[in-house]
Amino acid sequence: MDESTRQRIGRRCFLGQTGFNFGALAVSAMLGDELAASELQDALPHFAPQAKRVIFLTQSGGPSQIELFDYKPNLEKLAGTELPESVRQGQRLTGMTKGKPQLVLPSIAKFNPHGQSGTLVGEWLPHIGSIADDLCFVRSMVTDQINHAPAMTKFLTGHQLPGRPSFGCWASYGLGSVNKNLPDYVVLISRMKRGSDQPLYNHYWGSGFLPSKHQGVKLRSAKDPVLYLNDPEGFPRELRREMLDGLASLNRQHHATTLDPEIETRIQQYEMAFRMQSSVPELTDLSDEPESTFELYGPDSRRPGSYAANCILARRLAERDVRFIQLFHPDWDHHSRLSSWCVSRCIDTDQPSAALIKDLKRRGLLSDTLVIWGGEFGRGVAGQGQWDSPLAGRDHHPRCFTVWMAGAGIKPGFSYGATDDFSYNVAENPVHVRDLHATALHQLGIDHERLTYRYQGLDFKLTGVESSKVVRDILV
Repeated sequence: MDESTRQRIGRRCFLGQTGFNFGALAVSAMLGDELAASELQDALPHFAPQAKRVIFLTQSGGPSQIELFDYKPNLEKLAGTELPESVRQGQRLTGMTKGKPQLVLPSIAKFNPHGQSGTLVGEWLPHIGSIADDLCFVRSMVTDQINHAPAMTKFLTGHQLPGRPSFGCWASYGLGSVNKNLPDYVVLISRMKRGSDQPLYNHYWGSGFLPSKHQGVKLRSAKDPVLYLNDPEGFPRELRREMLDGLASLNRQHHATTLDPEIETRIQQYEMAFRMQSSVPELTDLSDEPESTFELYGPDSRRPGSYAANCILARRLAERDVRFIQLFHPDWDHHSRLSSWCVSRCIDTDQPSAALIKDLKRRGLLSDTLVIWGGEFGRGVAGQGQWDSPLAGRDHHPRCFTVWMAGAGIKPGFSYGATDDFSYNVAENPVHVRDLHATALHQLGIDHERLTYRYQGLDFKLTGVESSKVVRDILV
């Protein structure tokens, strides 16, 4: 054998062995992730949970805390004056207001005290005010993203760039769901009466690097709530069952060869889809709801896809022990016409949100259901446009905003944190969005530091590597 032949054989053997070794490493990594996930499921919850499920009422666009929750009466005396630099502190502005006068716009809405707690809530939310003694208002929320997509991505996934699992996916990964006929994580998006130019991206409820079985399943307000779920016309259910059994057998053979965890996910998703053919129509058919339900949730609750109808569906999903239920209501981005457009969004959401709390409470579900209401950031105190015009609005503001929470061991009738006199900076007890995640996971019985998933050699978690804390002062 000459030297050139020996070299060719040597290279061939090296590449073959190297390919085998790379394959073995990949299989080992996949097996390690599967074993880690299996061990995690056995270990969770880490401690006794207060919450069995979460309903996240996501208000997309940045509701104005100045009109709704953060009462600042002294702004009236400063109307039309320049926002002091000592308050602004050089904070970033969007391109829409950068370089323009920052003239103070006081709250357009009046505030009224509510309940035994005397909580002040803007007049545009009378129904929320009526349940103030059931709610915990966190007035010192902070984020570090000023534009919608990165801010909402951070609000939901803990990181401003797409690619991380959303909060609901982490809950599904860690705890699964008691109901095996519905997904662990369900998403409902409001069908607006007028079109909204604010997009809602799929990665807001995407599974990122987690197995895809944990991603949110979107229920549509249409004839087919889930696309491609129903069998073709004339296709008998028995034949579908036989087809799925055969397909599962082939997939298991493929899995035995490749050990690809996504194959197991595919098998499980096909089985879930088969069961959902019965469970989803039963869930979305509101004809069995009494008239009193629609009266409670308001006149829009009979319109399929409305926020009010989705709140009824959220309660029905909670009754069926779905782990994570997320409602999206867009169009809170009021750069102009704040006095009319923000009022419209309040009309959409005020009565249904309050009704959901009342409904859960009277059915004994609020005690183990964590409800969260909020958007990705707040609005700035300076008026956008002519500050004293009916067309005035407010620009994005990440340095302080308000969310409210209820149920599942959260202190009722309580307010936490405070902002300065301009609702521009947090003055007491800042709560970063990571802290909100850590607190919500804690109520589910999960230590946020221990809920991890290994991906590309790193152990990822919802709260990231930055400092995060459970806000224990708002817990009972």
